[in-house]
Amino acid sequence: MHPRLLKTFLAVARTRNVTRAAREVNLAQSSVSDQIQALETELGASLFTRSRQGLTLTPAGEALKPYAEDLLALADDARAAIDTTSAEAAGSLSIGALETIAAARLAPWLAGFRADHSDNDIKLKIAGSGELLRRLGDGEIDVAFCFERSDAGEQDPRLARRVVAVEPLALIAPPGDNRADVDLAALAEKHFVATETGCVYRAMVDKAFAEAGLGKPRLAAEAGSIDAIASLVAAGAGFGLVPRLAVAAAIARGEVAELAWPGPVRSADIVMVWRRRRVQPPALKALLAALGEGFVPVTPGGARPRRAASLPS
Repeated sequence: MHPRLLKTFLAVARTRNVTRAAREVNLAQSSVSDQIQALETELGASLFTRSRQGLTLTPAGEALKPYAEDLLALADDARAAIDTTSAEAAGSLSIGALETIAAARLAPWLAGFRADHSDNDIKLKIAGSGELLRRLGDGEIDVAFCFERSDAGEQDPRLARRVVAVEPLALIAPPGDNRADVDLAALAEKHFVATETGCVYRAMVDKAFAEAGLGKPRLAAEAGSIDAIASLVAAGAGFGLVPRLAVAAAIARGEVAELAWPGPVRSADIVMVWRRRRVQPPALKALLAALGEGFVPVTPGGARPRRAASLPS
């Protein structure tokens, strides 16, 4: 079973749709269909059935799925093991991150890391939390940086994670509404601008309101990005509750006002997530070591941070 066929099989199993799977693996729809047919011929069994909900795994497909995941992971381990035999070989590192984390925290830190590891080819990809974890599980990226979600349910046992920063949340209001004495009762009457349900930023708002006993926030609008939220708040559409790193510049320029949250200080953990492997690729191993202390300046001359050895593989 060729890894290429297994990767396509898993994309179809996950999306339950040939068109969406084709976009994920960068193939034409006909090529996806051909690869699934080739895999079914090789195995002598049908892997999918069609239903109103889309493509559904057959019992044979369900049986194959965990083995396909393990085989692809083993292939990655083999490549990493080969890379470690050549200490002089330049490494490749694919990093995924939320846009706000990439711009405000990762980019400044990564500049120092790149200066100390100039032989590594580094790629930075921006996506939402769900997409980042999918790409990580599929081996499309080596490590992801996103906000931790308390409502995410059971964590993927294939992934290791480490908190690298704790970011305060900022309660922002239109620039003319700069009172610092807003209380919970007043806050419950305010309209908020937030992202859509399912987004990590919306989960932060919902959790903050629930823990304050306010129920659900009254929404003035739903926006697709933190920048859009800040712009809507600045225009007077309502209040917002977002990671401060994403709106620090807007606060400094006076475009929005920052108010004190009436209750315990709200914050969100930034986590670094990577796949557990028997052998980590050299470039990723260097990144994990350098981030042993979180987003602190990279130690010059390749020296290892003092807690780097505690990072699990």
